[in-house]
Amino acid sequence: MPVALITGGSKGLGRALAEALARQGWDLVLDARTAGVLEAAAEEVRKRYGTRVAAVLGDVTDAAHRAELVAAAGELGGLDLLVSNASMLGAEPLVRLEAQPLEGLRRALETNVVAALGLLQEALPLLRRSATGAVVTVSSDAAAEPYGMWGGYGASKAALDQLAAVLGVEEPGLRVWAVDPGDMATDLYAAAVPDDEEPRPSPASVVPAFLRLVRERPASGRFAAPALLEEPVAADGGAR
Repeated sequence: MPVALITGGSKGLGRALAEALARQGWDLVLDARTAGVLEAAAEEVRKRYGTRVAAVLGDVTDAAHRAELVAAAGELGGLDLLVSNASMLGAEPLVRLEAQPLEGLRRALETNVVAALGLLQEALPLLRRSATGAVVTVSSDAAAEPYGMWGGYGASKAALDQLAAVLGVEEPGLRVWAVDPGDMATDLYAAAVPDDEEPRPSPASVVPAFLRLVRERPASGRFAAPALLEEPVAADGGAR
């Protein structure tokens, strides 16, 4: 069975993607920082879909934890898909740049960029051995558009986008997709903008866009999930 490693896999988009892949027969390695939520999610996926699920508690900023995640994938037989989904805002709720806590920005960069690169470095040997090795980095429209209050978080996601773009050049044997899922009803968004009562799509509603990438394997590039759900994918990647 193919194996996927999903960070932040206990809830939100990570959980929705884990369930969708399990439904298609994938084995999973899931990571989260909250033990009860992580184990409950893993157990439900195991029971519902009958796939193997390794639940690895920890923080992606910890090098030892990253090594443990990749080791768990190896024990399942290898690694075919790495999804860097774990994210941190840097301020909750979001604030203007003049008030952005610098330590919060450092934590966001450490989680969203440095840890993602560290996990990728750890995982590359397994990904290269896979005939269908792929990397997904979860981006944001705040990485490309100047939204007020989203400067710190957006900067971290823009940096992650650039890492993904360079990786796609350096690793032509892999597929590397940066995916902007669009607005979603997640705990992250609620923490970012707690007073926003506008309805948001569920994470499950954008999962088909991710599954399309895995299924069709377009060239490495940056994609917007809403476009993937509506438009053809360009031959060179980049349904933006």
